Amino acid sequence: MGKRKISRDPSSLIAANKKARYHYFIETSFEAGLVLEGWEVKSLRDKRVQLTESYVTMRDGEAWLIGAHISPLKTVAKYSNPNPTRERKLLLHRKELSQLVGAVERRGYTLVPLKMFWQYGRAKLEIGTAKGKKQYDKRQTERERDWNREKQRTLRQINR
Repeated sequence: MGKRKISRDPSSLIAANKKARYHYFIETSFEAGLVLEGWEVKSLRDKRVQLTESYVTMRDGEAWLIGAHISPLKTVAKYSNPNPTRERKLLLHRKELSQLVGAVERRGYTLVPLKMFWQYGRAKLEIGTAKGKKQYDKRQTERERDWNREKQRTLRQINR
């Protein structure tokens, strides 16, 4: 039995943390499942999630997503008591969890959520082990991005 293909079409993307690649050097990335409540799944289908201020922490050998804001829909039943910023458990294999613990505790990496997407009807979160960038690294990234944009602009004008 072979591995399943990962669908990376843009329609499966729920939310992306664009600032993560600006603020951090991403070394490796892992794909994790999420433990969600019913109203959260409905909100994710409506793309009502924000990952910018969130992070992943390791506690008791488990990974937890903290600070992700999932806004409840107006039609959510009030008895379910929706909490938009509750901590959500991440589902990873034991081997992946031990790799993450080693990266965080021994090598000083930070765990950052990169994007949330649908895969085979299930919400998945891509998390990355990251090192923080210094201010001069961020300026260098901006210079490269501006240069690539300018290069593309001139190539388009030449090819007209």
